[in-house]
Amino acid sequence: MAKDTLKVSGVTYTTAESGYFEKRKLKRAAGIWGLWGLAVGAVISGDFSGWNFGIEAAGFGGMMIAFAVLIVMYYGLIFSIGEMAAAMPHTGGAYSFGRAAMGPWGGFVTGLAETIEYVATTAVIVFFSASYADGITTELLGFSLPPWLWWLILYALFVGLNTAGAAISFKFAIVVSVISIGIILLFSVMALMSPALDWSSLWNIEPDAGQSAFLPHGITPILFALPFAMWFFLGIEELPLAAEESINPVRDIPKAGLWARGTLIVTGLLVLFLNTAILGAEDMGVAGEPLLDGFRAIVGDQMAAVLALFALIGLFASLQGIMFAYGRNMYSLSRAGYYPKFLSLTGKRQTPWVALLAGALIGFVALNIVNIAGGADGVAGAIVLNIAVWGAVLAYFMQMVSFMILRRKYPTQSDPTAARGACSARSRRQSLHS
Repeated sequence: MAKDTLKVSGVTYTTAESGYFEKRKLKRAAGIWGLWGLAVGAVISGDFSGWNFGIEAAGFGGMMIAFAVLIVMYYGLIFSIGEMAAAMPHTGGAYSFGRAAMGPWGGFVTGLAETIEYVATTAVIVFFSASYADGITTELLGFSLPPWLWWLILYALFVGLNTAGAAISFKFAIVVSVISIGIILLFSVMALMSPALDWSSLWNIEPDAGQSAFLPHGITPILFALPFAMWFFLGIEELPLAAEESINPVRDIPKAGLWARGTLIVTGLLVLFLNTAILGAEDMGVAGEPLLDGFRAIVGDQMAAVLALFALIGLFASLQGIMFAYGRNMYSLSRAGYYPKFLSLTGKRQTPWVALLAGALIGFVALNIVNIAGGADGVAGAIVLNIAVWGAVLAYFMQMVSFMILRRKYPTQSDPTAARGACSARSRRQSLHS
């Protein structure tokens, strides 16, 4: 018997075959603290590495302005995705919002942008984690590994963790997020008590002709600092991807997002001011491991390497969280037929292990290509970071458009059930052909 089909905007949906969803199940395991841990963990590596390149671009004053702009932007993002996630609690997250608002092609573009964002972000975190790990083994154990081998080890470990089960992933997220916050608080206390702290060094970048110490390169470079300031917050928008694994997504996802946002603002401010005051803005702008370098300035190389073992946990928190995100993003797009359908298979543990492995392979290959093409000495991390940021910018733009369209379509409904129903109906027709 012929399968039922539905044509929407030039795209044909075909009814899924029997047993399709049984092979693609997820398990509800996350409460509000698990979601908070996932959101904070996904982002907090940005406090450890990556953000500091914005100081080189715009000076400390420019970085402060960029940070303030991003606080406003991300609060708007959190409120809008929280509202949409409560109305449409699907694992697709931003992709689901885009499809409900703009049809299948709008959903596809949004979902693809998030795939680029999360796969590239994971690669950046792997890059910086490898740098931290190699610094630790060099200082404490006297050996070093080539970057590609560190990348392979880290991808293998965290694909294994994320395929072990949702409950394990959320518990791990809570633990490593709390430890990461503790490390930042410990660094902050040590920095405030250290004679190396010098507030005047925040402005030690030599100004260009006609510029000030506050904005040593002028106003325009603030734009170039924005992608690096995003590193303090990028990834929190993954929360809606946990909707089908959340026990009460309508209540918990918006609340967890607000708590996580407040947490990250505090940790970001501590690192921005204290880490820079320890190293000085000029050195901070080019530091490959800024927090580790800060510990070195306070307690010396050997003790810093010990503390870096704990700092590495912050990078691991984000590695786990963002890998969770690209796994669910690719799983959802595959389940709906946008990506090859085998990517949404979940297996006995009800985790999208195929999507997790595929994203890891893409990220590993990308890091090696950039590195071979001349991305050594930290440049590879910055290049892939910018790829992640621009993928995120496109995804944010599409979510903003989706929010405005859904608000216009359903101005009096706090829960736009029509949009949710449309999205759910399309989710039942899985094979997509353009």
